[in-house]
Amino acid sequence: MVEEEIFTQNRAEFLRLDAQLKEILARAGWRDGLFLVHVPHTTAGVTLNENGDPDVPRDLLLRLDRLAQDPDYRHAEGNSAAHLQASLCGCQVWVPVQGGRLKLGRWQSVWFCEFDGPRRRQVWVEWIPGGLGVQP
Repeated sequence: MVEEEIFTQNRAEFLRLDAQLKEILARAGWRDGLFLVHVPHTTAGVTLNENGDPDVPRDLLLRLDRLAQDPDYRHAEGNSAAHLQASLCGCQVWVPVQGGRLKLGRWQSVWFCEFDGPRRRQVWVEWIPGGLGVQP
């Protein structure tokens, strides 16, 4: 497993992970298989979404913020909305790798989703050689 550190700058933001994932692939020499990208935090997540229009991550953050606000939260730390947003995004994504390259759709990127920053965060990447359809 590879552990990467990320430093977020804002309370809520989406950070593209594609460059870090490509660097991990190159360093490790991984060619064909699957990446599991896991975020070990309860107020951050990871998702696949559009990389072509900067308004998409902005719009997602805006809607997630609206969905998550509730004046009746009881969590003492005051970050209940961030816990809900992280649960909605999820904490992991699978990314196919072929020929040492991420197999993402034309407009897809892997996004780290910060909901309780700024913070120092971790992203864990696990490699499974062989890819989809490989029998144990």
